[in-house]
Amino acid sequence: MDGSDRSGGLGTAGLSGADLARVATVGGFFALRTAPPAGRGPGPSPGPSPSPGPSPDPSPGAHTPLARVYAGEVAPLTDRVDRVAARLRAPERRIGASIAHLGLAARLWSIALGCAVLTGAVPDLDPGRLCWNPALTTPDDLWLDGVRALPATARSVREAVQYGHLVPLAAALRGPAGIRIAPRLLWGNAGSALAGAVSELVTWGRANGRPDVAVRARALGAELFDHPDLRGSGETRAAGFGRPAGDAPAAEDTGPGPGPGPGPGPGPEPGPTVFRRRSCCLYYRCPQGTLCGDCVFDQPPRRSSPRADSG
Repeated sequence: MDGSDRSGGLGTAGLSGADLARVATVGGFFALRTAPPAGRGPGPSPGPSPSPGPSPDPSPGAHTPLARVYAGEVAPLTDRVDRVAARLRAPERRIGASIAHLGLAARLWSIALGCAVLTGAVPDLDPGRLCWNPALTTPDDLWLDGVRALPATARSVREAVQYGHLVPLAAALRGPAGIRIAPRLLWGNAGSALAGAVSELVTWGRANGRPDVAVRARALGAELFDHPDLRGSGETRAAGFGRPAGDAPAAEDTGPGPGPGPGPGPGPEPGPTVFRRRSCCLYYRCPQGTLCGDCVFDQPPRRSSPRADSG
């Protein structure tokens, strides 16, 4: 099937502060604020920019609605890319772009999937109301101006994350931001981030005596991967096979790490599986970089091209 989500999911429920706090216990990338961090101020209005042209460079206290970034006001995005590239001492800007993209994808998948699994509802992550500060890390980087609950289905998660953010984010990176980066690399990042979010939920479920959480996370993950853009991003295999995980970029840059993939659908909790992507995030090209645990490569290649599928 091509992107038509099967699961009816759970009924729509409200999302309270207590619900969001429970989701945040899974890990920092699952945290969602519903007000600006203390002392940061509300940031720009989520409405249209009052004047044409790009906004000024973001200050450390500014949160920008992601809709503005996707519409071409890419200063916050290029700021984040350059911050990550500088932190990693990346030899190419596209490496910073890849790792920054991977981190934001991990945040978005984690929030939506965590809420779907643990609360029975998905927050509407409307880019006009989801505000982002590239200078901050979790949980202060994102805040949502008003929470509207959607049904806890794979369709809702896909609409909120894949169509609502990942598609326009990739277009902004490759278009207004002017970064040469392969589309398949970006979808590989999206698949890696999704598998990492599923893995974190499976781990949380086991640690808290909630096998239903692991089953539900794997089922939703399997439906989300059943889409043309994500289906080719990687594959799952039984744990214990393949190359062991290497060092990965800092968690604040990338999010939940590689681990168990989505696995089969509902039923008794399946055995552990490991996701391996079909592209490379390029982290190995940094001075202290190695291959990530889910990398397509077994050994670092000698050369890399922005036109290649691998990046």
